[in-house]
Amino acid sequence: MYKIQTLNKISAIGLNDFPRDSYEVATDINNADAILVRSAEMHGMELPSSMKAVARAGAGTNNIPSAELAEKGIVVFNTPGANANAVKELVILALLISSRPVIAANKWVNTELAGKGDEISSLAEKGKSKFTGPELKGKTLGVIGLGAIGAMVANTAISLGMKVIGYDPFLSVKAALSLDHNVVVSETLEGIYTKADYITIHVPQTDETKGMINSSSIKTMKDGVRIINLARGGLVNNKDMLAALESGKVAAHVTDFADEDLIKCDKVICLPHLGASTPEAEDNCAIMAVKELRDFLETGAIVNSVNFPRASVDSPVPVNGTRLCIAHKNVPGMIAKFTTILGDAKLNIAGIVDQSRGEIAYALIDVDGKVSSETLSAIETCDAVIKVRPIFG
Repeated sequence: MYKIQTLNKISAIGLNDFPRDSYEVATDINNADAILVRSAEMHGMELPSSMKAVARAGAGTNNIPSAELAEKGIVVFNTPGANANAVKELVILALLISSRPVIAANKWVNTELAGKGDEISSLAEKGKSKFTGPELKGKTLGVIGLGAIGAMVANTAISLGMKVIGYDPFLSVKAALSLDHNVVVSETLEGIYTKADYITIHVPQTDETKGMINSSSIKTMKDGVRIINLARGGLVNNKDMLAALESGKVAAHVTDFADEDLIKCDKVICLPHLGASTPEAEDNCAIMAVKELRDFLETGAIVNSVNFPRASVDSPVPVNGTRLCIAHKNVPGMIAKFTTILGDAKLNIAGIVDQSRGEIAYALIDVDGKVSSETLSAIETCDAVIKVRPIFG
């Protein structure tokens, strides 16, 4: 029986994919094998020795100490693309409300015209000129990051009649093939900054991207540019953004990350982290996260991990055999050590997969027959072995 702990409310549609005869799912559970989480803060959280994996029902994993968990052999999964359509739709809304001041217009109607009775229509006609704004059609949109979300945004913007310039130094073949042929891919960020009327950001927050929208980058942009950030709050230097809004260099800023200073500026529209807040996105993320956990716990396979290498397997766990899932340091000679130990135990090896990612490596070794506790202990005590988990067929 596998034990799954949920740290946030997780879609029931996803949780229903856990077979009830072999999985126990609860918010309060002892010695959990895995955690399902959305936004709950896990930094500093003490995990039991039984913990094998953490699955984030969403793309970002800033709330999870992924590097620290890798050192303990705990695999961290995310669900890239599962909420892409939800975020894409909110980006399109953000583009529209950054251009057409409909929020301010609505506030004006509700406050200034309330109680005016028959005069409302004429007063509305007189006051509407204060709320004009440009159309999207014919304008240039710069999309920074052409992953699942960025590519969808770029394609939708093309269908709205916009010109689109994209930038992504790590553009995958899959993402490139999904792009509308009218999307121009720039080799530099400057190619976006100097030409775009609107800029939307879709990259993870790393040491390299933190504060990438700052006084220096804004200086190279077109006057009156409108900037959308629904990715990560730290990508934008808020102090520099407010200065650019005050000077008029930036016409409007829409962010999904509320900040005390940003809230005070009437040229900023702050949203309460709504990017993936749709029932469809929550269902999709939960379904993907549950599948990732089940595949890993039941077969040892790793897909969409942020701290471990991808490791796919084409065959099931050997009948009456053992699959060894071994997390180890990426140093020479480890597979030789494992095969020597198994050979000394007179166990036949049916197949080996060994993949690495930075300092972490992960091996799947299929063995005919049951591996004894003594042999498992011999592997576990090898230098550079982090964690060993047997799956018995």
